[in-house]
Amino acid sequence: MSAEDLERYETEIELQLYKEYRDVLPMFAYVVETERRFYLTNKVTMDVHNENGRVFFELNLQDAWVWDMYRPARFVANVRVVTFKDVNIEELAGKEL
Repeated sequence: MSAEDLERYETEIELQLYKEYRDVLPMFAYVVETERRFYLTNKVTMDVHNENGRVFFELNLQDAWVWDMYRPARFVANVRVVTFKDVNIEELAGKEL
């Protein structure tokens, strides 16, 4: 497989992923972004921990979709994320808007 073939393949996978994201977005209430992943979810809780002067975040997501082009299944029932990096949680606009 040439470099061009690989690039074309990855571009095609990303386009399919974007189309899937666009299709599933209305099913979810929150967008959660960490340094490693991007999630859509219907329930998210975040606990902030401070141990020995180091702050980290523990996220628990239920009924989630994961933006990851290398995962065979992107729908996940429960996700637990522990991170020392920034976390962004946004509530999506309701259908009535």
